[in-house]
Amino acid sequence: MHIGKKLIVFVVGCCLPAVFAVSYCLSMWFEHRVDNLRKDTVNAELMTITAQLNSDIKQLMLLADVYAVPIADLSPTSRLAFDEAWRNSALSENFSLFYLNQGKLEPFSSLYKDVLSFELDKLPKALLTSSEARSGLYIEGESGFIVSLVPVTEQKSVLIVRELTENVLSGYGLNGFIQKIHFTSGPADEHYIIDGTTYIVDLDVTSLFPQQQSHLEVHFSTEMFNKVWHKYDLVPFAIVGLGILILIIGYIWLKLSLIRPFHCLMAQLADIDPNAQSYKPIAGSGCSELVVMADQVNTLLERIFQQKERTKVTLESIAEAVILTDTLAKVVYLNPQAERMLNTKSCGAVGTSIDSVLKADTSIKSALFSVMGSQGLQTVLNKHMFKTENARVMERSISHLLNHKQEVIGSVIVLRDITEEEKLKRQLRLRANFDPITSLLNRRAFEEKLASFGQNSQSLAICYFDLEQFKLINDSCGHSAGDKMLAMVAKAIQSCLNQEDLLARLGGDEFGLAIRDLSAVETVQIVKRVISSVSLQVLHHNGCNYRVGISAGIAIARAPYIVSKELVKDADIACLAAKRKGSNQIHFYDDKDKESLYQRNAPMWAVRISQAIEHNELLLYYQEIKGMGDGVSRQRMEILLRVQEPNGRILAPAQFIEAAERFKLMNDVDKEVIRKAFLWLSLNEDIWDDHCISINLSGNSLGAEGMVEYIAEQVQRFEIPSQCICFEITETSAIQNRNRALDMINHLRKLGFSFALDDFGSGFASYGYLKELPVDYVKIDGCFVKNLATNAKDFAIVKSIHDVCGVMGIETVAEFVENQDIIDKLETIGINYAQGYAIGRPKPLNSYISSRPRQIEPDKLLSKVERLSA
Repeated sequence: MHIGKKLIVFVVGCCLPAVFAVSYCLSMWFEHRVDNLRKDTVNAELMTITAQLNSDIKQLMLLADVYAVPIADLSPTSRLAFDEAWRNSALSENFSLFYLNQGKLEPFSSLYKDVLSFELDKLPKALLTSSEARSGLYIEGESGFIVSLVPVTEQKSVLIVRELTENVLSGYGLNGFIQKIHFTSGPADEHYIIDGTTYIVDLDVTSLFPQQQSHLEVHFSTEMFNKVWHKYDLVPFAIVGLGILILIIGYIWLKLSLIRPFHCLMAQLADIDPNAQSYKPIAGSGCSELVVMADQVNTLLERIFQQKERTKVTLESIAEAVILTDTLAKVVYLNPQAERMLNTKSCGAVGTSIDSVLKADTSIKSALFSVMGSQGLQTVLNKHMFKTENARVMERSISHLLNHKQEVIGSVIVLRDITEEEKLKRQLRLRANFDPITSLLNRRAFEEKLASFGQNSQSLAICYFDLEQFKLINDSCGHSAGDKMLAMVAKAIQSCLNQEDLLARLGGDEFGLAIRDLSAVETVQIVKRVISSVSLQVLHHNGCNYRVGISAGIAIARAPYIVSKELVKDADIACLAAKRKGSNQIHFYDDKDKESLYQRNAPMWAVRISQAIEHNELLLYYQEIKGMGDGVSRQRMEILLRVQEPNGRILAPAQFIEAAERFKLMNDVDKEVIRKAFLWLSLNEDIWDDHCISINLSGNSLGAEGMVEYIAEQVQRFEIPSQCICFEITETSAIQNRNRALDMINHLRKLGFSFALDDFGSGFASYGYLKELPVDYVKIDGCFVKNLATNAKDFAIVKSIHDVCGVMGIETVAEFVENQDIIDKLETIGINYAQGYAIGRPKPLNSYISSRPRQIEPDKLLSKVERLSA
């Protein structure tokens, strides 16, 4: 229903009935008010009549008491004179005086016998025989009388009677309002009676005798009230007319200011074309709400148009083909890319079935109906090969197309040409799984295929190959020549294998080979053929010939104990052992070989060392170094390293130091030992003057970049004297890093540190290097000391070392001193210091107690700890 009709229905159905209802209620209210006014006026008049009647009765009684009784005793002459005066007075009108003597009624005076003809037999017998005073109303026929009886003597009474004529009764009420008052026998009726223009009301009066009921029937005129009613009778009709007039004016105003502008606005909205190239704003008029509504609609239209343009530009610009269909799988839209890709025009394709447009995709129609018939919003992705002029791989996406009610109204098909992408993926897969230089599997692909390769095998052998002298080719001839050699080696290895064998380049100059269901002997024969074939490969470069050797490590496992990843690790460890043997060697992994077992566990130890450094689990121990002579000024001890396992077990350095060196962790380990040792020394200030601690520096740390700066920084941080520190370096590490070692020793000696050359005598040219290294102490290798007491040669070597050091001003320290006999021999030679189990076993550094009492104050110690922690 239109808004105009709704407004008419509202006016006719709601407003007009409301006006009539209000008018009717107002009319009823006026009538009720007039009726209440009439009742109130009548009641007031009745009360007035009652009051006047009661007043007349009292007046009559008073007249009887005051005048009638005394007059009865007058003499005849005086009574005659009174009678004459009474007759001439106004009181005599309607008043009659009698004597009641022994039941007989006698006129009061003979002068006015004709004044009132009052028949004796009309009086009630009870009155004639009454000896009591009585006053009240007495009715005879249609006449009423007020009677007052006053006894004079026992036999004689005075009776005064007043007739209530119409004139007397009319004087009781309001003139013009009361039409008639007359007496009626019987009880009064409680209800009002309206007879035409007369309003009749019964009024109870005081009767002379209670058993004789009588009342006054009062007739009131309603003319006055009718005038009041007719005066206001036209008000409801005026209200109805005024209400109808207001409704008509209001309707006209609403039609002009709301309905007509609204219809105009609706007409403009109906004329909007969704497919228009541009949008036309609508104009709002009438009330301000319609103007605001038009502005909001224009804003919405502008946004919709902008969104439409963005969608249109996007669909025309994207590289994907977009096709829209209805629920019957008929095409409703194609973007330009779809036209080019499918070699068709939008005007010819719209309205046709989708399978006629996508002829190469035979499953498209069933796929569309499947997606549109499914529950919920979903997108289905598929890859399809389109057999056009050039075969293309397309990614097809089908999605729901929903309206505002979430009902499926069609579908969206997106086609993306992924031909080049698929080619690139294929190339990436090849690159991800195959080595580009040798065309062999890479490490990742090799390890992935190993699990399935040995799954149903009785045995699996992994051969790990490492080329020798390959670095020489890279450094001398360049990497391109090195790549060429790798390709030649790969072909040489492949020529020795069967088709079912698995060969891969594991990285750098390393190759991996997996062989299944062959014995160890057969595996060795294959590996030997490989070594022989590789050795025959010659690279010619700039007139020079280059060859490479190959080391092979083999690990074999039999079902059901085949774990391919562990076999690769074992073969790698075996290959390291083969390289230590020499060129072109073969080594089998043996899990009972300690060296192989250590190499296998080395990565685990490397991880454990890193965790120990991170979690502060490195422990410092010390071993005392005892002075052998009287001229020793400082007590010395060597700082040793331990690692505590989570279960509390303490590990000796032999179990993890070599792993730390292999994985380049010794630099971090040395720094942590230096930090902990300096911290301990800073907290024990009382031993600075007479103690010296020796700290080992590894070959990796010797001359390492930043190590000198780190040591200097820690000394400054912990505020300790450098004279308390001696760094120990091994003869082997000093020889291998001679130049860097000399630079580091000279820098640190300038800062006040001392140096000791550890394991002296183990090299072939120890004395020659001793002359070059500016050290303060020489620690004689334990291999010369442990048999010193029984071996004359060892005695002579130790004595010669001591004599040479004495000439150079270097003090000597003997290691591995395990008994008193060795101590006696060392004293004989004159060795300066001794270290070993005979002197003292390693103990935790925190348990060390100096022989001197602590002199540092507790408060000073606490402040130092807080500063170092900060």
